[in-house]
Amino acid sequence: VQLVESGGGLVQAGGSLRLSCAASGSTFSINAMAWYRQAPGKPRELVATITSGGGNTNYADSVKGRFTISRDNAKNTMYLQMNSLKPEDTAVYYCNTGRGGSKWYSPGNYWGQGTQVTVSS
Repeated sequence: VQLVESGGGLVQAGGSLRLSCAASGSTFSINAMAWYRQAPGKPRELVATITSGGGNTNYADSVKGRFTISRDNAKNTMYLQMNSLKPEDTAVYYCNTGRGGSKWYSPGNYWGQGTQVTVSS
C-alpha cells in the first residue's frame, strides 16, 4: 500500500485548506483510515478517523466542528477539509490506513510522506 498526501500549504488564520490522500492497492475500500498531524517538538496526534464505508467519523476535540474527513472509495482517495484554521493547526499532516469502528481506530503500518500545513496569525 502506498499513501500520498497533497494539498498542504501556507494559509492565514481563518482560512481553509483541503488535504487529499491517494492510496494504491485494491484493499482501500475495506480499511478504516485516519489523519494524524505532528507539530515540531510534539508527538504525532490523531486528528480524524473514518470507517471503511465512510459511515462513521471521529474527531479530536481540537478540530471538531472545523475539520471534516471524507473518502471516495471509487477514487481510492481520502480527504480532510479544514476550515477556520488556527496557528495551532500548523503541523505536518499524515494519512494512515488501519482498522477501525464507530468509536475506535488502530493504526496500520502504512503512512504517507506527509504534507506541511502552516497557518499564519
